[in-house]
Amino acid sequence: MKQKILNIFINCVSFFFSLSSSLKFMDKFNLLYSLWIKKNFRKAVNVSVRYPIYLRGSQYITIGVDFDCDQRLRLDAIDEFLGEKFSPEIIIGNNVSIQKDCHIGAINRIVLGNNVLLASKVFITDHSHGQATKEDMLFPPSQRKLFSKGPVIIEDNVWLGEGVVVLSGVTIGENSIVGANAVVTKSIPKNSIAGGNPARIIREIS
Repeated sequence: MKQKILNIFINCVSFFFSLSSSLKFMDKFNLLYSLWIKKNFRKAVNVSVRYPIYLRGSQYITIGVDFDCDQRLRLDAIDEFLGEKFSPEIIIGNNVSIQKDCHIGAINRIVLGNNVLLASKVFITDHSHGQATKEDMLFPPSQRKLFSKGPVIIEDNVWLGEGVVVLSGVTIGENSIVGANAVVTKSIPKNSIAGGNPARIIREIS
């Protein structure tokens, strides 16, 4: 019985050290990965990226100081679709932190200010596949031309909760908080807490 307990203890200790070793390896790997990824952007000061990150049009993406993102961030700056040309721009400010499985897609312009925090599974886009017209409905969604209502501006010190969606032509004012799973279709003033689908102002931060 004592031997059995001892064996279990030894196996647990061995597992812990193997896991610790694995985590140290991933830390070193992600450090090298971040250095390699940094070279792809138009400009990036210092970045901390967890593998993997998915990039399209990285030459149109600018990143500030102390950028941090978790796994599976997807950044799409689309300069051509169905033969139509675009001039996309994604600008990410200083001290921005992005959690797992977020997606930012631009054909126009998306700006994340300083000290912005995105929880997991946030989607920010400045465009859609077509418009809600009879003409566009004649085509399947994937064959409709991309359409933007305008840029998306996320101002300084904004926190977007888990699963938030931000659509085109929207500005979210500084110091605002958007609750989990909200869909932001209209601009939100600064110092506000918003939530819901579509998002509405719950209260102002005084």
